[in-house]
Amino acid sequence: MWSLSAWRRQRILARHPIADDLWQRVRHHLSFLDGISAEEDQWLREASVLFLDDKHLTVLPGVELHQEQRLLLAVQAQLPLMHLGDLNWYQGFHEIVLYPDDFLSPQRHRDASGVEHEWDGEHSGEAWQQGPIILAWPGVMASGGWEGYNLVIHELAHKLDMLNGDANGLPPLHGDMRVSDWARVMQEAYDDLDRQLDRDPDAQTAIDPYAAENPAEFFAVTSEYFFSAPDLLHEAYPQVYDQLRLFYRQDPLARLRQLQAEDPVYQAHD
Repeated sequence: MWSLSAWRRQRILARHPIADDLWQRVRHHLSFLDGISAEEDQWLREASVLFLDDKHLTVLPGVELHQEQRLLLAVQAQLPLMHLGDLNWYQGFHEIVLYPDDFLSPQRHRDASGVEHEWDGEHSGEAWQQGPIILAWPGVMASGGWEGYNLVIHELAHKLDMLNGDANGLPPLHGDMRVSDWARVMQEAYDDLDRQLDRDPDAQTAIDPYAAENPAEFFAVTSEYFFSAPDLLHEAYPQVYDQLRLFYRQDPLARLRQLQAEDPVYQAHD
């Protein structure tokens, strides 16, 4: 992967083996991986090691980062790439900065009348064009379940989006996908969410209303839901789910439904 030669890949994997008990603890924390195949499990295990070798984690005071925590981050980062092939999807950045809590970030917006507004916004994550990803560690640790929240996937979806330039909600699509289909489906769903919030800013929308901020956030939020609450996304916007299924080449909803049909743990919470 990432154009690594086979010998270099094997050398990195041999240098950083993951003990079975450690991997099981990571898997236990990340319930949204339940039901993946043995081959997918092995791919994620190796891809996480390669990701940590390729990216530098800058840890700010207040964050305790051990091997298990590093793997928790890496596995969530690699899940979206699991069936995308050995291309360098996470090119253009080499650093992930980890904050101990939400952080203030300078924001700027020019309104319709041309007046520019500046303020400090509190964020739990940011992805910079040709720059690092910034994550608040509590958000990383709160991710990995089926609750419709995943900070890591959200910010890395922005990085996938930026492969075409500025983040605009259109990542590089595969050859068997049509830009016109993607644009129509995403725009219709985005407009629907926007209309709901125009009618009632406090509406209990089916997905996080932050998705209505702009098309880039819509793609990032729906990517979160695709992996961590596929049933909710499919119920609200089935065509959006289908476009993301084509893009990520995965079907988390089918996996979740199989778990609900066959796994006693999931049946007890259904």
